[in-house]
Amino acid sequence: MVRSYSKYEQSQAFAVVNSASSNLVWTADSSIPIGSGRSSGAGRAYVGANEEVLCWDVKKGELLSRWRDTASTTQVTAIARSGADQDVFAVGYEDGSIRIWDERTATIIISFNGHKSAITTLTFDASGVRLASGGRDTDIILWDLVAEVGLFKLRGHKAQITALHFLHTGTDDVRERDSMIPTGLETEQVFLLSTGKDALIKLWDVHTQHCVETHVAQSNGECWAMGVSPDSSGCITAGNDGELKVWSIDLEGLRHSAAKIGDLDELRYLRERGVLYRQGKDRTLGISFHAQTDYVAIHGSEKAVEIWRIRTESEIQKSLARKRKRRREKAASNDTKEKEEKEHDQETHDKIETADADIGEVIVPYVTVRTGGKVRAMTWMSVRDQKKLQLLASTTNNSIEVFEVPRRSKTKTPTNDDAPEYNRVYSVDLPGHRTDIRALALSSDDRMLLSASSGSLKVWNVRTQSCLRTLESGYALCSAFIPGDRIAIAGTKDGQLEIFDIASSALIERMDAHDGSIWSLHVHPDGRSVATGSADNTVKFWKFEIIQEEIPGSKRTSPRLKLVHFRTLKVSDDVLSLRFSPDGRLLAVSTLDNTVKVFFTDSLKLFLNLYGHKLPVLNISISSDSKLIATCSADKNVRLWGLDFGDCHRAFFAHSDSIMQVSFIPRPSSSDETHIFFSASKDRLIKTWDGDKFEQVQKLQGHHGEIWAMVVSQTGDFVVTASHDKSIRVWSRTDEPIFLEEEREKDLEELYESTLTTSLENDTELPDGQDGAAAASKQTISTLTAGEKIAEALELGMADLELVRDWEVQKAAKPSLAPPQRDFVFLALGNISAERHVLNTLSKIPAAQLHDALLVLPFSALPALFTFVAIWVRRQWNTTLVCRVLFFMLNTHQKQIVASRELKSMLEGMRSDLRQTLGGMKDVLGFNIAALRFVGDRVQENGISRLEDVAAEDSQANRKRAFIDVA
Repeated sequence: MVRSYSKYEQSQAFAVVNSASSNLVWTADSSIPIGSGRSSGAGRAYVGANEEVLCWDVKKGELLSRWRDTASTTQVTAIARSGADQDVFAVGYEDGSIRIWDERTATIIISFNGHKSAITTLTFDASGVRLASGGRDTDIILWDLVAEVGLFKLRGHKAQITALHFLHTGTDDVRERDSMIPTGLETEQVFLLSTGKDALIKLWDVHTQHCVETHVAQSNGECWAMGVSPDSSGCITAGNDGELKVWSIDLEGLRHSAAKIGDLDELRYLRERGVLYRQGKDRTLGISFHAQTDYVAIHGSEKAVEIWRIRTESEIQKSLARKRKRRREKAASNDTKEKEEKEHDQETHDKIETADADIGEVIVPYVTVRTGGKVRAMTWMSVRDQKKLQLLASTTNNSIEVFEVPRRSKTKTPTNDDAPEYNRVYSVDLPGHRTDIRALALSSDDRMLLSASSGSLKVWNVRTQSCLRTLESGYALCSAFIPGDRIAIAGTKDGQLEIFDIASSALIERMDAHDGSIWSLHVHPDGRSVATGSADNTVKFWKFEIIQEEIPGSKRTSPRLKLVHFRTLKVSDDVLSLRFSPDGRLLAVSTLDNTVKVFFTDSLKLFLNLYGHKLPVLNISISSDSKLIATCSADKNVRLWGLDFGDCHRAFFAHSDSIMQVSFIPRPSSSDETHIFFSASKDRLIKTWDGDKFEQVQKLQGHHGEIWAMVVSQTGDFVVTASHDKSIRVWSRTDEPIFLEEEREKDLEELYESTLTTSLENDTELPDGQDGAAAASKQTISTLTAGEKIAEALELGMADLELVRDWEVQKAAKPSLAPPQRDFVFLALGNISAERHVLNTLSKIPAAQLHDALLVLPFSALPALFTFVAIWVRRQWNTTLVCRVLFFMLNTHQKQIVASRELKSMLEGMRSDLRQTLGGMKDVLGFNIAALRFVGDRVQENGISRLEDVAAEDSQANRKRAFIDVA
């Protein structure tokens, strides 16, 4: 009989505040719908957390919502919020996909797929209808959120896109007076500003889909960031060595550019204003202008955010006047340069008049805010207090911080320009570790989880994922619960053992146990002692003793746990891992010389010496029946050994990187699971193995970084892993059985799909030195299967059409003729007609994937498709979808269609029907627009009130009346 195994699936992921792969978005509480939680007043932060988007209450530090697409396991790399609809967010992922989320329902509205690699930046236009995305694949794609399609792909950059921004030049007077003109009929010119790591800044005309202007944004390497002022009159680009380049944008020139005819190469709408230099010389990663005030926040890859201030015109004039005065004083002492200084004074005076002062006089440093970790992203928060600025920053060490900076006082004299004092007002850091988790331990009842990192230990409730205690510690490398689960013990890099009381969150004792780092510790199965292994070539044994400690200032005593050293085992090299056998008879120790030595626990005599690994053994586990020992190593192998004779049963090439942990189930509920074990590696995978059949059972993937630690629950109900991505994940056993043959087939399918998607990428590249637009399409497995479904439906439908037509011809001669035997697919769908079945197949395909699915159809399928299109047009079924399919196929296969007589005759037949249908729809739309205009005019008229201002000149004087219209 074929053996089945228990399937494990990820059930929980926690301990992540934010990941370093994405930016953050801040929203005010006022935009949150009523009933979604009590407002705290500080707003909410939306951050990427591996494959999820988390919404945090900035003030309370509470997790309010969690957005996750279960079908996707790739990291979030970019987040953008729509300015028109505050509840709509665009989220970009590492695989190049984009999902539009609705904040109110936490559901996906639209999914787009067009980039080959990770999304790096997203931005909405002012109307919220168009979305621009830039990726590592050097492409910029514009998406239409109403039609749910990709409009076009802009190519011209030679490296990763780093920033995008829409420039709206404004509309004509007609558009401003009449807001009822639908989107798409306005005369507004829309441009797109883009920067890339190729150090170029480009200006694109969205309407004509070509590049208007290109400049070199940075003189010393890549351009990593761009910030555009709120009024779009200027921008700042930044890159390496703290260099900031300031540009002015000629919006007036862009507004009238469409009316100009001829060669426009000489026209320049972007002009360089000058270069500034940050205090830090690291790479600049973010620039953000404040929406209401003249402040700019700039951050690099270090622990600082620099805030710059844009001076007012009067301040600039005063500053230049002071400089002129100093030059005069200097020139007075040197008569030979007097004439030269007068000329310079005249130039400076002219600068004041023309507002062309040096950019260093306009934008000046204000304050440098020091953060708790390296800054990944930051944004301004809007506050009502006119005297303060608030800045929200997400850091790479898994925390979010809010800083408050006082604004510059207008009463200060210009000379008193000292840096103001800022303070950190809020932080979200308790729900996670600041550094990588290096060790995990479960309590005896599997309810509490202990995680250890550099600087802290945290105790978690496994069921609710809430952090119960945070304990300050050294650089912890290993940890464990002491029997009773009230006390935790940790071994540190400094060779110290730290003992904590969990209930009171107090450090009971810190003792110098070893001269080197304590890499491993394990509590003896009898619960009375613990063994620690260190880099000082020793294994030390410690007894648990309860001593009576005097309470200072009184004669009373209180019991306290103490570790008493009673034995030492010396080995030839550094101890990396140690483990007692479950029966307590043996102790296995792995050392830096690639071997594992097994000793008798009572006499500490050498029992076995296990040779075979080519690199040091990083972890050991012994099965619950004390018969098998599993060892994992940096040589990417797992080896199974017998504990009776020390023979190697099997060596598995288990992972593609160093294997950090291996573990049997401590107390399996059935004998079949005694030799089931798990392995976790730096290749981000957890694997399940059968130690009797020597086969891989299951592969678990979900982590986005190296897995450092793993622990298995007592009965194997769940496995907990911790990774470099700062997350702790729980993999729970499900009721679904899995079979080895099915798993092998699934692996082969994944391999086939991965090779298939790479072969589908056949984009045509633009010639060198040319910028232009291409189709925003990308073939994926889903679009391929959708195209196959359309082809299958067309084949079935054509056969059924001919069958029904023949029956109708015969029925005209024989009215009593029985209906024909149709295909079982149509009967299963409720005896549906062929044309309705094909239309339903098309309508079920998401709008964003329809064009890519139609590209899969060969040209030979066009006659069948056009046959059904003619029927749909005649019956006026789903005209919007039908027209979209028809026009796309005409654009795609134009030359072949023109050369085909059959297809030309079919198009001639449906032309009159389509023209009539579209004409009727156009009339309905025109009538509706006219009605909306009429209603809008009435609303505007009702919004005007007439007020009378009555003022008496004297007690009996005549009254004057003044009238004013207030809209």
